[in-house]
Amino acid sequence: MAETLQAEALLTLVQMLSPSYPVGAFAYSHGLEWAVQDGAVADQDALADWLSSVLRHGAGQADALFLAAAYRADNPAEIDVKARAFAASAERLKETVLQGEAFARASAAIWQVDLPPLCYPVAVGHAARLQGLPLRQTLAMFLHAFAANLATAGMRLIPLGQTEGQIVIRALAPVCLEVAEAAAAGTLDDLSSTAFLGDIAAMKHETQYSRIFRT
Repeated sequence: MAETLQAEALLTLVQMLSPSYPVGAFAYSHGLEWAVQDGAVADQDALADWLSSVLRHGAGQADALFLAAAYRADNPAEIDVKARAFAASAERLKETVLQGEAFARASAAIWQVDLPPLCYPVAVGHAARLQGLPLRQTLAMFLHAFAANLATAGMRLIPLGQTEGQIVIRALAPVCLEVAEAAAAGTLDDLSSTAFLGDIAAMKHETQYSRIFRT
């Protein structure tokens, strides 16, 4: 019975965080589009380094902490306010709010849960709590989905072959696990953001002349 429950939880997470889940993640590059145009990210190694920094020191670790806090909170709205305030730019705020609202709408309809419109990591954390999903696995898969989506954006922008892009995703798996473990054991007192070039890229993207991504 326990193995069956674990398998069901795993499949639920796979569905909720898959590229096919209707949150529109494919439309966002998290500032990567500007970084590629600027020449800061021009090949496979640069993409891997950029995404590793975002995961460890930027939105990856911050969103993981917000997800964990929402998972534990009786009132996720309080965490949502902090997560929105922590967004470093207008595009970052739009990215997390619009994806979160889409996630909440889809999850409420699919899983029959009462999920208010929350920013993305808070919505995922609250949904995981409502469905009794394990926190550490939710964190790891959330971060992996985030990294994979940006790696896919990099494949389109650099451009990079699919095999090279998958190598980047594989290389980031240990980073996702590392950040997930830290977030599971952490609190919002551990919040920081020192991926400054990533934040600047997101700000620069707001006025980028030619672009295919929303952020």
